[in-house]
Amino acid sequence: MRLIDQNGNQAGIVATDQALRQAKEAELDLVEVANNAAPPVCRIMDYSKFKYDQEKKEKEARKKQKVIHLKEIKFHPFIDDNDYQVKLHNLERFLKQGDKAKVTMVFRGREMNYVSTGKKLLEKLAQDISALGEVEKAPYLEGKMITMIIGPK
Repeated sequence: MRLIDQNGNQAGIVATDQALRQAKEAELDLVEVANNAAPPVCRIMDYSKFKYDQEKKEKEARKKQKVIHLKEIKFHPFIDDNDYQVKLHNLERFLKQGDKAKVTMVFRGREMNYVSTGKKLLEKLAQDISALGEVEKAPYLEGKMITMIIGPK
């Protein structure tokens, strides 16, 4: 096997028992790094410290990542102008926080006759919010609702 010592220097190709002896003398572990290589590559290192450092790096990476939530806002086709403004304000707040928003137009009973009105309302919403967000998924009809996904710019 090809051996890399504790300092990162190549020790050359050595027998397995000799590599184990060197690791025991250094009071470290013999770890197989690349078993598919010909000959396999092994390294003398403190495996518990290696695992600790690896977990620490992963934890640090998780701290820095931004989690994007998907918020949902529901509309009906004949919404009052004041209610529309309140929901628009909430949508703006979600986008400023960096979250995506799922806008759903729900039709109840006979409101299914006014699907075109619902689509127009969603198009108006997309225009009103264009400064803060962009439509990631265009409005599509599924069952008794039209759904659209808006993401922050």
